[in-house]
Amino acid sequence: MHSNLSRLFTTLMLAAIGASAFAKTMVYVSNADSQDIYVMELKQADGSVALVDKVATGGTVMPLAISPNHRFLYASLRSQPYSVSSFAIDGRSGKLNLMSTVPLADNMANLATDKTGRFLLAASYTGNKISINPIAANGSVEATPVAVIPTREKAHAIATDPANTHLFASNLGGDIILQYRFDAANGKVTPNTPPYVETSKGAGPRHFVFDRRARFVYSTNELDGTLNTYRYDAATGTMTLQSTVSLLPKGFKGDALAPADLHLTPDGRFLYASERTSSTLTGFAVDPESGALTLIASFPTETQPRGFNIDPSGRYLLAVGQKSNRMSSYAIDQKSGALQFLHQYDMGKNPNWVEIIDLQ
Repeated sequence: MHSNLSRLFTTLMLAAIGASAFAKTMVYVSNADSQDIYVMELKQADGSVALVDKVATGGTVMPLAISPNHRFLYASLRSQPYSVSSFAIDGRSGKLNLMSTVPLADNMANLATDKTGRFLLAASYTGNKISINPIAANGSVEATPVAVIPTREKAHAIATDPANTHLFASNLGGDIILQYRFDAANGKVTPNTPPYVETSKGAGPRHFVFDRRARFVYSTNELDGTLNTYRYDAATGTMTLQSTVSLLPKGFKGDALAPADLHLTPDGRFLYASERTSSTLTGFAVDPESGALTLIASFPTETQPRGFNIDPSGRYLLAVGQKSNRMSSYAIDQKSGALQFLHQYDMGKNPNWVEIIDLQ
């Protein structure tokens, strides 16, 4: 009896280990001007990628968002008619199957889902607004929004906090990050108190990320070339500015800076931000208690790196260049956080967004 149970336990454990070992890591890159999404598989052995498919979108595809269960991908089409395409992700191959394309309230520069995957959040840079649309049980975005909310100029990024109780939207032209209370049952928001946190005048807040324990928020400022650290109060859903660091690479002589994307490694130890004018990725070590950032280095990368991402294992970083039409992969040194160039690949025209997931 005990022998049979032991053999069964061993069999189940080996199956679980085998499934984990052979889980595919998929990469999705949107190419605005060739109007397609590249579907690739990331090889964990060496950080290389293999092209799996190219998916035509029929429009200027830019921001992407993945559902929390990794079963659906959403793509914002920024050519008229402004819309979002919902794709089912094949659980074995990672390929995309178009389910629907429905209108959005405006030209959306950023997409995200809430943490339940029941609502699509969108921010419009040109339309000065944010919107919230329901997502149906089959994973398709519904056309009628729950809310369309005017903002200050140039809303840029939108996301809920890890607890899914508060929602935030950066306004690049208004120098604020809006703060809302979020009702996950119906997708509705109400202004928090205070309703926003201000940046320095002319900073231009762009993208932001929460640390994994929801104690800090990091935000790039596009117009003054800096990165802000905020202390986050999860109970009240409010941010307080803690510090600001420059993203100016040492010795860079250019006039205009343009920070864009930023990502933390899954373990929260390292933070990276892209800067488009100098075509660099700047890495920081993150203090686990204070959230303070210590510069590692600025690393040269693809020309005009609007988008990049880090794989779920925290071992590889993939960056695309809007003007190079290529993607580079890097190994992340697990002790220092330094980036080591590994491979380079041709992409479509104007690659701008990268999503990386493990298939579930």
